[in-house]
Amino acid sequence: MKMESLFQKVLLSSSLLLLLTGCGQTMESPEPQGLTEAERQESVYVEQVTCEGPDEELVEHSCEHGTYGPFVSVSAAAPGSTTIPNVNLSHTAYNVTLPKVGYRSYKGSVTYRPVESTEYAIFLSRFRGLKIYDGTTLVAQECSYIIDETACGSLRRLVTADLEANTVYRFEFDAYSASDAAFTLLVEEAAHEHEEE
Repeated sequence: MKMESLFQKVLLSSSLLLLLTGCGQTMESPEPQGLTEAERQESVYVEQVTCEGPDEELVEHSCEHGTYGPFVSVSAAAPGSTTIPNVNLSHTAYNVTLPKVGYRSYKGSVTYRPVESTEYAIFLSRFRGLKIYDGTTLVAQECSYIIDETACGSLRRLVTADLEANTVYRFEFDAYSASDAAFTLLVEEAAHEHEEE
């Protein structure tokens, strides 16, 4: 009886540790393989946040859209463009392609206009993150997580930020390889009730 109880405690402790590691809460997330030195220097892969892990229901709901759609293809606007495409549709996975702007550089932007003032969850199918701008002001990101592949194979990074209703935000992305310049983007309300769509 005592041996069974000890086994359950060990199993529970190791399960909790794996869960926290998958959410990027307390341990270093492993750096993805096959990155160039420039990508390593430009991106932060060690999670420095003290946030709670992301809501499992939110990740599951978003993963469904990231895997099964609906999908919309969009070409991000090159730096300096005056016309920037939007990614405003809810429950929609956008297949974003960044334009090439240098020898080995890709960079582009899309816009997003929230309908409510709340915290938003921005999911990406790549490890590299994004910068969020309100005009020329960089918007603070609340939390950043690497999503464990066993939790969701189609989405790999989650960033959360507080956004204001009817404000047009610019999401700016960059990449150093063609494979990282095409990815899926999905924006959801972090506290939204995620019933089946």
